[in-house]
Amino acid sequence: MMFAPGNNPAMLQNAGIYGADSIIFDLEDAVSIPEKDAARHLVASALKHFKYPCEVGVRINHISTPWGRDDLECVLASKPDFIRLPKGETADEIKLIDEIISEAEEKHGFAAGSIQMMTAVESPKGLRNAYEMATASPRMMALAIGGEDFVTSLKTTKTKGGRELFTARSMLVFAAREAGVDVIDSVFSDIRDEETFIEEVKLIKELGFDGKSVVNPRQINLVYQVYTPTDKEIEYAQKVLAAYREALERKSGVISLNGKMIDAPMITRAERVLAYAAAVGAYRKEEAL
Repeated sequence: MMFAPGNNPAMLQNAGIYGADSIIFDLEDAVSIPEKDAARHLVASALKHFKYPCEVGVRINHISTPWGRDDLECVLASKPDFIRLPKGETADEIKLIDEIISEAEEKHGFAAGSIQMMTAVESPKGLRNAYEMATASPRMMALAIGGEDFVTSLKTTKTKGGRELFTARSMLVFAAREAGVDVIDSVFSDIRDEETFIEEVKLIKELGFDGKSVVNPRQINLVYQVYTPTDKEIEYAQKVLAAYREALERKSGVISLNGKMIDAPMITRAERVLAYAAAVGAYRKEEAL
């Protein structure tokens, strides 16, 4: 997910050319208070007039701030694909925004439920309530972690290895998996430090995150490099699924590959590898063995 400042007309126009899976137009941290009114109208206009090759969401200001409701009223009329709530802490916040979106969908003639939601957890309270937030509305598609605010709330600082966020990241993955929604990691703001960025992407992939937020187009391909399965991984996944299909045809409950037993979790992981590969164009279903 690539953030683009909502007060930057050039980024609003060109955000779709960099190859991100998702774009988030930011009305919160990237926009100063004097610019918030103009920014939300810029974003609404961009959503109406530009066609983007990927899903597009809007990070609103928190619903408790003087700008949150105005953000929603303005941008919902242009039908973003999703709304991202920052600093989520309770299920009641999610339910309130769900109600506002439902009213807007009816008012503007949009299909009910067509605008999704996600929230970023940026405090211990939000982390404790992550599962309840993720299940508070059928619109919820993902949880995210806001690393900078979370670390600040812990009264510590960010380190290169990310030790201070390890527990929070793991707990957020648990909550998302239990709720059945995606989970997205925080941004890495030092765009010059590609080595540490790549190490962080490797870490969050190993923890189970579905993707990472980025603040600069240069970081997009680095995320793809880490998340794209290798040829060896794709080949092995194909063989696992081919063995599974063969066992089904033989109506056999025993599945083996090169003398090793294949069980249900291995089949699930193989399917996930091919799904990732297909998402980045490294595999097509017709290539199945």
